[in-house]
Amino acid sequence: MNEGPGLEAAAYYVGQGQTVTAWAVSDLIASYFPGIAAPAEDRVDYRFINGFVDVGDLPCRKAFWSTMVGRELVADTSWPTKSLYLPGSNRRVEFTGFWHVPTHLRRWLRGTFRTASSRLLHLRLKTCGGVRIWVNGQEAVRFEPFRRNLESSTDIALSLEPGDNQILVHAEDLAERDTTWFFELEVLDKEPLCVLLPVALDQDEVRELENLARGVRPARDVFVNQPLELVFDTAPKRDVPVELKVIGHGHERPVLAHSLLTLRAHQSRLIAENVCRIADGYHGVHLTIGSGPGSVTRVIDAGFLANISPSSLKATLKDRKRQALEYSARFGADRVARIIAMMETGYQDQASFDRIIKATLAAIDAREDCSDFIMVPLLWLLRAYAAQMPAGTVDRIKHSVLSYRYWVDEPGNDAMWFWSENHVLCFHTSQLLAGLFLPEETFSASGRTGRQQADLAAARLAHWFDSVEAHGLAEWNSAAYYPVDFIGLLALERWAEASIADRARAQLDLIFRMIALHTLSGVPAGSQGRAYDKELRAGPLTELAPFAQVAFGTGWLNSGVASLPLFCAGSYEPPADLADLANLAPGRSVEARYSQGLESAKLVLFKNEAAQLSTVIDHKTGQKGHQQHVIDVRLAGHPMARLWINHPGEDDPWGNQRPSYWAGNGILPRVAQHRDVALLIEETRDARHAWTHAYIGRDGLDELIIDANWLMARSGTGFSAIYASNGLDLIFDGPTAGREVRSYGSLCGWAAIVGCGDGDAFTTFVERIRQTAVSFERERRRLVLTPGGGPAISLSYVDGLSLGGQARPFAYDQPHPILTYDSAASDAGAERPFYS
Repeated sequence: MNEGPGLEAAAYYVGQGQTVTAWAVSDLIASYFPGIAAPAEDRVDYRFINGFVDVGDLPCRKAFWSTMVGRELVADTSWPTKSLYLPGSNRRVEFTGFWHVPTHLRRWLRGTFRTASSRLLHLRLKTCGGVRIWVNGQEAVRFEPFRRNLESSTDIALSLEPGDNQILVHAEDLAERDTTWFFELEVLDKEPLCVLLPVALDQDEVRELENLARGVRPARDVFVNQPLELVFDTAPKRDVPVELKVIGHGHERPVLAHSLLTLRAHQSRLIAENVCRIADGYHGVHLTIGSGPGSVTRVIDAGFLANISPSSLKATLKDRKRQALEYSARFGADRVARIIAMMETGYQDQASFDRIIKATLAAIDAREDCSDFIMVPLLWLLRAYAAQMPAGTVDRIKHSVLSYRYWVDEPGNDAMWFWSENHVLCFHTSQLLAGLFLPEETFSASGRTGRQQADLAAARLAHWFDSVEAHGLAEWNSAAYYPVDFIGLLALERWAEASIADRARAQLDLIFRMIALHTLSGVPAGSQGRAYDKELRAGPLTELAPFAQVAFGTGWLNSGVASLPLFCAGSYEPPADLADLANLAPGRSVEARYSQGLESAKLVLFKNEAAQLSTVIDHKTGQKGHQQHVIDVRLAGHPMARLWINHPGEDDPWGNQRPSYWAGNGILPRVAQHRDVALLIEETRDARHAWTHAYIGRDGLDELIIDANWLMARSGTGFSAIYASNGLDLIFDGPTAGREVRSYGSLCGWAAIVGCGDGDAFTTFVERIRQTAVSFERERRRLVLTPGGGPAISLSYVDGLSLGGQARPFAYDQPHPILTYDSAASDAGAERPFYS
């Protein structure tokens, strides 16, 4: 959308291929919409994949289809404007979010389409949800596909009269947990469309709000005992009110800070002095810029950290567990496992105890999505500490446990997700423990006794273990989902019968080994089966990071308590040799290879004492991606020193779709890795974005050099180099300023290299990179990188990796990591790393 010159009202010209994204928007209208409780078809086959799973229509959607689609809907023009939706990085008008129970979502929007003469306006309407459009009071469009999280498209025509045409839009959807909700109106005509905003603001004021919302970003990746500072691309000509809320990303969504501020005229920076020393974490920053109907909203993220350096504890594992319990008891998030830490340490906080129990039981009784994650620690609490709690509290817990829905074969009308790897584990663990702890009681949803529930759960858990033992985890290395896996596995290791506990213990050993391999200087990183922005850009602030600190002795504690107190209150101990893998001795470097998941994610990890390179190779090449994070570089000099390459899956850098701008890939590339060199070929010609990019964790870098096709970075004694065949353009403004390099073109070869060293070693590394020959044969889709004095490393999009002309197929199709190179081994002389 382009600004319309000479118009006093706020106006835009929308050209062919552009979308209409200027609207006055109502407040959200949300109502609980459960449908009639019923059992669901059990489609879980224990063959876990990443991506869309067809689970059929839940009761809520069946009810929605029968009552909402095609209903009479009276055009409502009486609503007050809540905020403005203004052009930005997103071509869509989007309201994507997460709702834990089935919820009918609606919004009204209005705008004005101006034309000098009568015209038939041709548009392409895309949506997740349903859309109705009125033109001058007459309903003109009714498009109601209502396909959950799946885009639908249709071409429409609006008959416009000369002058100003009043356009009213009603957008709606049924939310079932994660909900992609948007509509997109693309102009198909060659003649531009003039769009006006029906608000009492002139064009300059609206343009000012648009620019402020479009370019706002945190001044740094992480604020270390510093107040939050926001940077805007442009400075306003007048004082602009800004309301700011910092809200945690955890299930409980706590409001951690709230400020009413003013961005002064001619200033492009805003400091929130009272948003300082808040709970460590990577949090959402919710902004309202402007006031009343003349305001826009924007949600961005920022990290907050008390100590930039990791703690290195020489104490025993038992001592580190105790320290973590004491920290969690005092500073943990309001989740039920925090109470376990309180019980273990004797920390008294009755107000927190009451608040957490109330919220936990409310979520379980409402059968909120992800309530299975809190049911397991609630059962641990009931079993281990009932004597330390008031009798009334114990009775309330038992009532919630007995009333819960433990699987799809039990009647329900909720939006709980039963079908992914982590949820299946937690539901079956909940059912098992509830049945074991209350064997003679009757569970109301199923009508079974506790003993029957436990027997059924044990059989189901056997299927889950059979699957992950044979194939590994579809959600490999996930900083979001390993802590969830720990919820179930640690509880099973502690409370289940020996045969199940032994299998849980073996799986815990494997997960901790994978974490140790991918941990550098206290921060777990690496490629991931399922990744989110809130973990990728969080460094030591993920739920997973404290496990590395406790298990391996170096790292950070934070408020994450989804499962950490279960680890620390239990007797499970990771294998003793893992600390040496997590914290490599000076001069040592290793490579590991193995596979994870039913879809055989072939994983390669190389790291030395100060740099780490991790990939998943040949994984669904050329297919639409989901949340797979396929290449990751981590440097040890700073906890935020991280780089990666991906193909954006959406328009908005602060969006949260799956895939998103930074997490996952719109189209998955061809990837290969040998030792400290990784090669990628991106082929994205039919995708929404015909370019790819790299993320730069700028706060963590001591040096950054961009020279034509190469980016070279240093953090402490760790180095990295990234190459793109189409060149690298550093982004200087907008939300990704200084943290994004793009390579334009739908076909591109990328390379990533790591190294390390003291003193002048980075200078030597840069010289070696500049001596490296790289060629990309576009017709053959073949990328060749030749280190100075080394063999050619070649990646063919069709044929895969070769080294020195010899094919190097991946030959490690087993879920347990194998060290394929270890500089400390006696036979380490062959095929050494090229740059490390």
